[in-house]
Amino acid sequence: MPTPAMPTPVDRVAVLSDIHGVLPALEAVLAEPDVATADRIVLTGDISAGPQPVEVLDLLAKLGDRAVWISGNADRELVEYRRGRRTSIPDPIAPWAADQLRDDQVDFLAGLPKTRALSIAGLGEVLFCHATPRDDEEVVLVDSRLARWAEIFADLDGTVRTVVCGHTHMPFVRLAHGRQVVNPGSVGMPYGRPGAHWSLLGPGVSLRTTPLDIPAATARLTRESGYPEIAEWADYFLNARATDAEVIEAFGPRDGR
Repeated sequence: MPTPAMPTPVDRVAVLSDIHGVLPALEAVLAEPDVATADRIVLTGDISAGPQPVEVLDLLAKLGDRAVWISGNADRELVEYRRGRRTSIPDPIAPWAADQLRDDQVDFLAGLPKTRALSIAGLGEVLFCHATPRDDEEVVLVDSRLARWAEIFADLDGTVRTVVCGHTHMPFVRLAHGRQVVNPGSVGMPYGRPGAHWSLLGPGVSLRTTPLDIPAATARLTRESGYPEIAEWADYFLNARATDAEVIEAFGPRDGR
């Protein structure tokens, strides 16, 4: 699977995944010194399907060329819904979020690539995607069997030694067939434990968690978002009421178990 890589390695890359339109969590992560000074900020999809989609996209746009954007399945679904290619989305908040977006934001999301590659000092060529390199909603987990990883990596170029993915909202780092796999977790909708999760790459890999004032963030979302069920939504997701064990069990069949 050929992907264009940057010719000159960058030193430090912050990876933010699955922001899901949660502005307070995004602001907290962007304020982290290691994010503020990173050479690039990679956004590995599912950026705006949540309570503050317009505000999140507008804030990220201010990053300019530092931002490296990748489409996630939720971003694709918002575009499909707005353009009449689907009449529903399984996530209840997503149709509402799609209707909030400006036309220019829909066009922007429609043009995002599914993968990007960067050369990072200490890591070499790193491939970024949302779910897996070949599909934006395929599920792989920290304990996915090696045969499944071999299938998912089958079309990757041999120069790619690190793959960064999101989608499952649970952070992990593991080896699979000699490749390092990194999931930074979710900025806005964490599973397993609260906090805004992200990662820092270069020269190694560091999983990070930014603490979030959950009562304040919940109150702000309730005040600023027009989503009708926002109080319940914020309570459930910001407090990470879905445990990692529950989520892994739920995702298991999609992992081929």
